[in-house]
Amino acid sequence: MNRINLICLGVRDMASSLSFYRSIGFQTMEREAQPPIVFFDNEGSKLELFPLADLAKDINAANPPERAGQSFPGITLACNFKDKAAVDNVFRLVKQNGGAIAKEPAMTDWGGYSGYFQDLDGYYWEAAYGPDWEFDEQNMLVIP
Repeated sequence: MNRINLICLGVRDMASSLSFYRSIGFQTMEREAQPPIVFFDNEGSKLELFPLADLAKDINAANPPERAGQSFPGITLACNFKDKAAVDNVFRLVKQNGGAIAKEPAMTDWGGYSGYFQDLDGYYWEAAYGPDWEFDEQNMLVIP
């Protein structure tokens, strides 16, 4: 089971979330403004948006789990880039499109450049660059 095919984010407002993710560079073939589900094509995986209430019911229809306020759920998503300018560009797009900046990009103690933002539903994303990173022919980060 050494793979992840889908990462599903439960969202409160499909139209707003779809617009946000498109505006920061995610691509989908979806044409509807308010679809029941969205899949974004990425290099190596897909990002899925699904209504939060429906996702909770899919997990347990009789007793759906609740998302506890805005507490930190202990998970982040990450996009790794080939240069600092790409990180800065993502943060510019996030700011322009209603995302919240949790930590502005800055040099790190590990020699990279990284920051965190939140999407419209509060999910944390890291955007990072590492000067020694290598990417394979599918543009996936190589971690030896």
